[in-house]
Amino acid sequence: MQTRTRGVTAVAGLAVMATIATACGGSSSGGGGTNNESSPPQTSGFQKISNNDTGTPAKGGTLNILSSTDTDYLDPNVTYYSYGYEMVHPWSRGLYAYQNEEGHQFDVIPDIATAAPDVSADGKTVTVTLRDGVFWNTSPKRAVTADDVVRGIKTACNPAQPFGGLPDFDFLIQGYQNFCKGFAKVDPTAKAIADYTENTDLPGVVAQDPTTVVFHLTQAASFFPSMLALPTFSPRPKEMDAYVPASTQAAQHTIADGPYQVQSYQPTKSIVFVRNPVWDASTDNVRKAYVDKITINMTITDRSVGLKQQLAGTPTADLCELCVGATDLPSLLSDPGLSVQSEVASNPYIIFNTQSPNNSGALNKVEVRQALSYALNRDHLLQVAGGTRLNVALTHVLPAQIHGSKDINLYPNNPTKAKQMLSDAGATGLKLKFLYRPSSESSKKMFQVVQQDLGQIGVKVSGVPAQDADFYTKYLQRPDSAKAGQWDLSLAGWGPDWYGDAALSFFGPLFDGRILPPASSDFGLFNDDTVNACIDKAKNAKTTDEANTAWGECDEDVMKAAAFFPITNPNTPLYHPPFVHHTVFMPVYQDYDWTNIWLDPDKNGG
Repeated sequence: MQTRTRGVTAVAGLAVMATIATACGGSSSGGGGTNNESSPPQTSGFQKISNNDTGTPAKGGTLNILSSTDTDYLDPNVTYYSYGYEMVHPWSRGLYAYQNEEGHQFDVIPDIATAAPDVSADGKTVTVTLRDGVFWNTSPKRAVTADDVVRGIKTACNPAQPFGGLPDFDFLIQGYQNFCKGFAKVDPTAKAIADYTENTDLPGVVAQDPTTVVFHLTQAASFFPSMLALPTFSPRPKEMDAYVPASTQAAQHTIADGPYQVQSYQPTKSIVFVRNPVWDASTDNVRKAYVDKITINMTITDRSVGLKQQLAGTPTADLCELCVGATDLPSLLSDPGLSVQSEVASNPYIIFNTQSPNNSGALNKVEVRQALSYALNRDHLLQVAGGTRLNVALTHVLPAQIHGSKDINLYPNNPTKAKQMLSDAGATGLKLKFLYRPSSESSKKMFQVVQQDLGQIGVKVSGVPAQDADFYTKYLQRPDSAKAGQWDLSLAGWGPDWYGDAALSFFGPLFDGRILPPASSDFGLFNDDTVNACIDKAKNAKTTDEANTAWGECDEDVMKAAAFFPITNPNTPLYHPPFVHHTVFMPVYQDYDWTNIWLDPDKNGG
């Protein structure tokens, strides 16, 4: 998501207003394999698909990418950001991945696993067999083993920077919650983390032998095999014990088992991937690795300049992250290089900081949040997001493609009612701080719309600008920032960790108040007993039908509590020049898969 945090892509042009915190997904079959019938539709509103998948793929050259943002952490077991997933994909292989084929991007396929996981009759034992011939680029090279997989899963709940999606599965893996509670008490140093990781058993994840990993679950969970496509389940080499997970030092010492390795990484500036000499293409059905080198320039400050370079065929601008703006769209509609597809996400949404001490803690009151929800005009917000052709209005938690989605709208725009509710709650004259990213024109416009809408009911909104690199790591992911009142309102985006039966990947990380950031993405520190009980009921449902009914109830509970203000399930617009081929949109990255792109030989960069 990113998110993304599940992932999240930088707030940018057109429909992509916020970063998706996690963005992992798979088929909803629960079998870990391709299941086209259960994959949700990829269309939502306006759609234009263009992957330029023509001609004979050519190998070689450099894929040059322009970007204005960096990943959260260059660490596959910790990153919880769509762009982070994309940044680790070239050099880090997971148990499973997503198929890079038009119409099948939600289908889970084996990566370092040999096949779909074997699930016991009672659904509580899941066994994964690893491929032979997958190596770390150590000296000498060493095979990736089941012990490495166990180490990676243990690292996900490290005390320095745990994985943000832990609520998705910490209750499912036997002994994992207790393991993580113990881990939280460990000093966040490399040695202490390594000692705990290597010397503390995790009964729910066992290396049966060098090529067999066995998961012991607390209950049957049909979605768990698809969840194994999350990068956090990737193997982790023992050499990484020398560094604190997700640290700057760890990012400078990555060890690769994919087709590429990190040649250089300058945070917020650039990253370069070159070929990994120990990678064996015959073991990898996910990445074709056509180009020899991938370079990402993260210093672009004007996305319109990047798009102009693409349109001009500049060899240093093969791709440009989120460079299509609302004003660019009319001139690109007839261009075969434009591709617009559904994110299957809630992106963006407005966060209420429920623990802010500002205004005598007014945002902690349900009635105040409800009043603000009535005052906000979703149509105005959709307009600055590129209009309704590119944005499907979302008035509740779950996008339509996620099972359990319930179409409700509890807060039709009504400023008069909002103003009266604030008066009744004794919360007139509110002064709210809006955290936003000034690097994004659309983020600024969203802030201005909120400022205008709430101004009509007597609420004064001032801006708190934050750099892209700080937005999550220094503000949203830090409960102390929320509790100190550094912000009252903000924007974020969210996509499912998997697809279909994926409601848990929204409700667990976003609304379970028993788990705080950075272990979750409940940035507004929302905590409601009714919602928590509903989440428990739904995730413990014995059948899919029971679960979907319960998730619909949870959706309504969240909206009654005005936990957040959803805006849209948007489409993502991307552009590629005619010499860039096999540009299949991957919802997990909110972008193309760089490892499967190939370039015309006479336009292969340098």
